[in-house]
Amino acid sequence: MSKKTSKEEYNVLKSRLASIGQPQLLRFYDELDAEEQALLLDRISGLDFSYLERFSEKNVPGGRGTITPLSAMELPEIALHAEAFTSAGEEALRSGRVAAVCLAGGMGTRLGFDGPKGCFNIGVTHPVYIFQRLIENLLLRVRELGRWIHFFIMTSEVNDEKTRSFLGEHAYFGYDPAYIHFFRQEMAPAVDEAGKVLLESKTAPAVSPNGNGGWFRSLVRAGLNELLIREGIDYLNVFSVDNVLQDICDPCFIGAVLSGNYASGSKVVRKNSPDEKIGVMCLEDGLASVVEYSELSEEMRLLEDSKGDRVYNFGVILNYLFRVPELLTVTEEQLPLHFAHKKIPYVDEQGISVKPEEPNGWKFEYFIFDILGRLGPCLPYEVVRERCFAPVKNRSGVDSVESARALCLQNGIEL
Repeated sequence: MSKKTSKEEYNVLKSRLASIGQPQLLRFYDELDAEEQALLLDRISGLDFSYLERFSEKNVPGGRGTITPLSAMELPEIALHAEAFTSAGEEALRSGRVAAVCLAGGMGTRLGFDGPKGCFNIGVTHPVYIFQRLIENLLLRVRELGRWIHFFIMTSEVNDEKTRSFLGEHAYFGYDPAYIHFFRQEMAPAVDEAGKVLLESKTAPAVSPNGNGGWFRSLVRAGLNELLIREGIDYLNVFSVDNVLQDICDPCFIGAVLSGNYASGSKVVRKNSPDEKIGVMCLEDGLASVVEYSELSEEMRLLEDSKGDRVYNFGVILNYLFRVPELLTVTEEQLPLHFAHKKIPYVDEQGISVKPEEPNGWKFEYFIFDILGRLGPCLPYEVVRERCFAPVKNRSGVDSVESARALCLQNGIEL
């Protein structure tokens, strides 16, 4: 990039930033060399300023709508129809109508690991990586069906290169790379208390991932919707990277959703106790949603139906099936934008790096469960947690490396 071109870009961008009240992003421009100036301009140009237009929403009195129970399809009913469901699901998979999407934009920070979470090793006697476990699960389905399944992997700005390199170095753990498609999660600007975008450094605005609810927009912006159309993919099985027992593209689950003509489905597990800290399926103002543990009153946590079963008893494990045509109709403007008050490192007006001890700004996030009610009817589908739910979130204790290892061994997986 020539200095002349950079100057022209600078003038255009300076004018734009002034018009939207964000001139501080160029505060240190004149202190930078030509290469750093070009880098800063490129990063600012890549910011999605549309988030700032909704910043005032954080001051709007909110709270949840009216929360009511949503019944799940429970194990006995699934067993009764398992043959028909499985047949319908296998037909959809064999015809290429279903693809898998792994949300893998996070890092292993809480595990004490400086790398993408999917690259974390849970092995005991030999290396067994989280990505490896997921791909091995999907390969079981591929072998059953006798055909490959398109596999989309969402990375992020902070782990994209490392994720691609890692999987390439391990030959994708036996998966055909022609059926693996990467896309990057979009980033949202991080702002101070007044809604001004912070600078992480003199050459970089502060940004953060826009939440797991932004996954489909990121996929579309990467141009992969053209592949969905070309390949006739009607359903996407979306799941999180950190559950090493994810049952991916489960034909019985898919068949249950298809047979009931649901727009989406969500795998759920019975809560261990009323106080288990897990989001549960519910209706919010009559639409399918998820209510967090902290949002349930004591009365709601203990509420029972006529059979003596707790009505808010099915927790989500972030394994969803979405119908693509409905996904294409939902714009992010229709989704709630969530505001997280966080400690955001930044450089102050003197260019000194600051690591705040208290929350000093806001991050913007979309949540995947907000999509559910906007698509149409959703099927909560019960699975056996010991076979399907082994999240690796913590180093030890609940939902940890230790508990995931124990569950893998319980399911005959050698570590």
